[in-house]
Amino acid sequence: MELQALTAISPVDGRYRGKVEELAPYFSEFGLIRYRVWVEVEYFIALGEAKIFDLPKSQHEDLRKIYEDFSIADAKKIKDTEKTTNHDVKAVEYFVKDKLKKAGLDALTEWVHFGLTSQDVNNTATPMLWKHAVENIYLPEIANLTLHLKGMAKQWKKVAMLARTHGQPASPTTLGKEFMVFVERLENQIQLLTVIPFTAKFGGATGNFNAHNVAFPKKNWTKFGNEFVSKKLGLQRMQYTTQIEHYDCLAAQFDALKRINTILTDLCRDIWTYISMDYFKQKVKKDEVGSSAMPHKVNPIDFENAEGNFGIANALFEHLAAKLPISRLQRDLTDSTVLRNIGVPMSHTILAMQSLMKGLDKLILNEKQLEADLERNWAVVAEAIQTVLRRENYPNPYEALKALTRGAAGINQESMHAFVDTLDVSDKIKKELKSITPHNYVGVEFDY
Repeated sequence: MELQALTAISPVDGRYRGKVEELAPYFSEFGLIRYRVWVEVEYFIALGEAKIFDLPKSQHEDLRKIYEDFSIADAKKIKDTEKTTNHDVKAVEYFVKDKLKKAGLDALTEWVHFGLTSQDVNNTATPMLWKHAVENIYLPEIANLTLHLKGMAKQWKKVAMLARTHGQPASPTTLGKEFMVFVERLENQIQLLTVIPFTAKFGGATGNFNAHNVAFPKKNWTKFGNEFVSKKLGLQRMQYTTQIEHYDCLAAQFDALKRINTILTDLCRDIWTYISMDYFKQKVKKDEVGSSAMPHKVNPIDFENAEGNFGIANALFEHLAAKLPISRLQRDLTDSTVLRNIGVPMSHTILAMQSLMKGLDKLILNEKQLEADLERNWAVVAEAIQTVLRRENYPNPYEALKALTRGAAGINQESMHAFVDTLDVSDKIKKELKSITPHNYVGVEFDY
């Protein structure tokens, strides 16, 4: 079957292609090839700048157009060459050499890929494309989601809500504060993510610049490599490597993304539960169908889709983070096929965040239901009453409220006030106790 959205094996490239297409320039085969060309060209220019050979500066701009104007046709040409070489990076090398010949730089073609092993290209190209995808796609997406949640928190700052611990009625809270719980968690984890460096390996066949050093023993290749990776590629070069990068920082980023996804999964489940409790209604689109059999249904599908995609993403991030830092001796090939899949969990993460945002935008607060739930649960002010009584040095206040409320049915304002009237305290204290309701017993007012 011809490959198209309807015949794609992965839903990322099939059903959901239109939603994650912005990731294609980074994580597609085309994207990886282009970034490899990018590294090869910049390395060639850097060798010229280091006076390893004579390369007129006037040529730099034209050389950079090789990767800046890189096309599908160029990528196909490299793939055709790979059929002969059976080696993807060597095919890239031949492509760049061919471009040099067409630019009249035939005498310089052997400086392409000089002293390098394939992983000097792969372990710079991959972190580059990963870095650009994180910075250009992921971070704006998660920042927008976090900002949206903060806006909802401010909107509902004064909306009292019955809290539930262990699924049971507990001391009231505010809806806004409960949204701020997730905002704070996300902001903390985003901050941790952004301090993890994007690292690279660049040092020859086994990380020692062997070939470079034997050809030019007086050249400080360590300095050259550090400057090339940092200034030309925007990455941090690891100093002591085998043939491949350690992937420790990449694994740390996967773990950070996994934690963020776990937080958002927690949010999805909370909102799903609030919807089931009728705290939220959902906006209805006229022609949408909630159930093929039950016409009345408006299902919280956006939160369910988000949860499912976060789960798939995290399963893959878990494997990537656990596998990549492990390689036999100076290198085995198990990292190669695994690295090609880093765009898959990122795609599912982006899909999940899009679904979550869509669901959030559908929410309609049903404040009457929140108020009714509070009114049905006067027993939750028992904590407040017994605490005030402790302040007044009243004997065994916890035990008195426990006897009244634990497991009891029918606790309401009338029965609670009747209990207060039996207490041996002043009328002033009784008035204070009667002023406490499930609707106002929400704790401090947070500043956010």
